[in-house]
Amino acid sequence: MQQGQFISFEGTEGVGKTTAIDGLCQRLAQHNIDYVRTREPGGSALGERLRQLLLDPSTQINDDTELLLMFAARSDHLHQLILPALQANQWVICDRFIDSTVAYQGYGRSFGDAAMLTKIEQLIAQFVPRLPDLTFWLDLPIAEGMRRAGKRGAADRFEQQALAFFERVHQGFAAQHAQYDKRIQRIDAGGDADSVGERVWQTLQDAVDLDF
Repeated sequence: MQQGQFISFEGTEGVGKTTAIDGLCQRLAQHNIDYVRTREPGGSALGERLRQLLLDPSTQINDDTELLLMFAARSDHLHQLILPALQANQWVICDRFIDSTVAYQGYGRSFGDAAMLTKIEQLIAQFVPRLPDLTFWLDLPIAEGMRRAGKRGAADRFEQQALAFFERVHQGFAAQHAQYDKRIQRIDAGGDADSVGERVWQTLQDAVDLDF
């Protein structure tokens, strides 16, 4: 039996994570790999309720409260879904995980402030017992991603941020990729969906010992 893997997808807005995840899940199903698909914030009953609050444009909270709500949602998500699925030898395919918190709350909100990054690292050490085995960072120029995101409809609370915010978020993903270059694999998110999907699949095959 193929050992369960924890796979996350990351990136700024409009990079095509949903489409790339669709493609990977189809490939896994074709090879009879049992998986669960989930997202952050969200993934559990409580996580989804917190997601609604965090993405609602009318929500007014400070940066510390936002960060703590993210970790509350993540803790419940881990214990309700992710860890049990991995224990059952399922693959977990997650749209965003801890790297988004570093990028959005650490770099986007806090300008890469060392104190905030230390705070996030402490929360990771205390409340995140399992990191992804492999992370796909879908990378696309910010302006192109925002153009794509603008076609999806009304912007949520994060999508309404200024361009400079997303430039800092991108810096956060780049910094993490440089630090964890084995776990975090950069995927060029330019071009059509099939091309991006093929890059993801090839990278997965190179990184994980698949039994086929």
